[in-house]
Amino acid sequence: MNTYWSKNIMPVGIGLRHSHFQDALNQPANLDFIEVHSENFFADGGAAPALLKEISNLYPVSLHGVSLGLGSAAGVAESHINALSRLVNHISPVMVSDHASFSWGQIENQLHHAGDLLPIAFNQQTLDIMSENIIKVQDHLNRQILVENLSSYIEPQNSTLSELEFFKALVKKTGCRMLLDINNLAVNATNAGEPDVLASINHWLEQIPSDHVHEIHLAGCTPVAKGEIMIDDHSQQVSELVWQAYGTAIARFGAVPTTIEWDTDLPQWHVLIGEANKARTIANAILQGTDRLTCASTTPAL
Repeated sequence: MNTYWSKNIMPVGIGLRHSHFQDALNQPANLDFIEVHSENFFADGGAAPALLKEISNLYPVSLHGVSLGLGSAAGVAESHINALSRLVNHISPVMVSDHASFSWGQIENQLHHAGDLLPIAFNQQTLDIMSENIIKVQDHLNRQILVENLSSYIEPQNSTLSELEFFKALVKKTGCRMLLDINNLAVNATNAGEPDVLASINHWLEQIPSDHVHEIHLAGCTPVAKGEIMIDDHSQQVSELVWQAYGTAIARFGAVPTTIEWDTDLPQWHVLIGEANKARTIANAILQGTDRLTCASTTPAL
């Protein structure tokens, strides 16, 4: 296993969106990495790849995809994998990740992309499909990828496994690791009507093997009244409930790279950096208090 960060570093980054590009270049912040959406930089040549290369001179880059569609029964388009592979070779990212969702489908013998993160049922069939696609991508990239748990607004039909059981089996079958989105756990528990959302999240964190989680996402979303559907809109500061769960996660998983996501109603740069600093402060306090500062690592090669 290769290690990117030293054991004395609690790696914290932010998801970089277009309106903050110049801030990231002109006001370099104390960040251990920058996360970008892979598909925004698939073009060969032009301003976007050049800008990303300039940013990579200041910060290590993590590539977070939203379109691989790893759960697609139709498979993942070769053209998409090839584009991701070219970007990986161009930017040498510290992490590569995508979601436990499906996006690709066959219509009249042609492969089409749905343009969204569509949910999958959790059962043996979807486990086999996603495993085959992950192994294909990892073999092509010659590196391990991280797979993120999805926010949920419906209960997938035909599920015979819990989400926890699904991810445990997925890691075992493919050698991938999890990108754990704690706010997604909060959204799912809220939408499922769990009486104690924090207790539900903590149960999830306690049940997933500690070596399965190699990155954490933190985000905030618009609060809702009891009984309303919560949408994972990434429009707010991280909620106090998610910060509490984050503390539990760090105590259990150690110095796992942590990314602050904020995608709508974007704040000023200093507010976003403030959220990253808060994550670092909370994590370091817990790690120093529990003496669990372990080596945060990625595994670029299988």
